[in-house]
Amino acid sequence: MEISQALEHSQPGLVKRLTTATRQHQLNYRSEQTYLHWISRFVLFHDLTDPALLKADDRRLYLDYLTAQVKVSRARLNQATQALAFLYSEVLTTPETPAAA
Repeated sequence: MEISQALEHSQPGLVKRLTTATRQHQLNYRSEQTYLHWISRFVLFHDLTDPALLKADDRRLYLDYLTAQVKVSRARLNQATQALAFLYSEVLTTPETPAAA
C-alpha cells in the first residue's frame, strides 16, 4: 500500500486536507512530504485507524515505538512529533495535547 493510500483509507479526503493546510501555512514542498510520511506511518502503525479517533496516548505509543524500536534520531523524532501536532491542530482541528517525546 502506498503511503498516501493509507491516509485515504483511514479517512477519505485526508491527503487533500493535509496538503491544503500545509500550503495555507506556506510550508515548503519538502516539509509537506515529510509530514505526509510521518502521519502515514502513524496511521499504518495503528492499523489504518482514522486518526480522528486516536487519542494522545496513541500518539505517545507511536512516538515511544519510534524511539525504542526503530531508534530514530532525535531530529526525526522531532519531525514526527511536529507532523502529528500539525495534523491534530491544523487539519483535524482538535485541541493538541502534548505528546511525550
